Amino acid sequence: MKSSVNGTRPATAHRGDTAGPEADGHPRPVNELVHEAAELASQLVRQELRLAGAELGAKGRRAGFGGGLFGGAGLLAVIGLQAFVAAAVAGLALVMPLWAAALVVGAVLVVAAGLLALAGRGQFRKAGPPVPERAVATTRTDIEVIKERAHR
Repeated sequence: MKSSVNGTRPATAHRGDTAGPEADGHPRPVNELVHEAAELASQLVRQELRLAGAELGAKGRRAGFGGGLFGGAGLLAVIGLQAFVAAAVAGLALVMPLWAAALVVGAVLVVAAGLLALAGRGQFRKAGPPVPERAVATTRTDIEVIKERAHR
């Protein structure tokens, strides 16, 4: 079998050939087989990374569009709540002065916001630090196992 310009054989010439003899009956050198295996593994990893990138890009675009729709829904919900607040002020203005009605509704909203903030702070404290602790622990375990096996 002929060599290419740079002295290596093309990878496509040996696709079905493992460690067996070549067409001329001579076995292929081990370094050649190792080189070809490394080249094919590298090529496979690059292809998998390209596929993962394309998949994540498509999912990211869809998630971005969904996030935009959620943002629009949130904006409309805030506007709707403002209309309810205005209606509450107008309803209370029938039984008290307008300024007092606005003051009562504003006070109720501030108290509700404070309660929500306290509940949110409690949830943040329960969540703990934003570190993937289990992933870090299993990675450390993997490293220790690899080190232990490498010393054998």
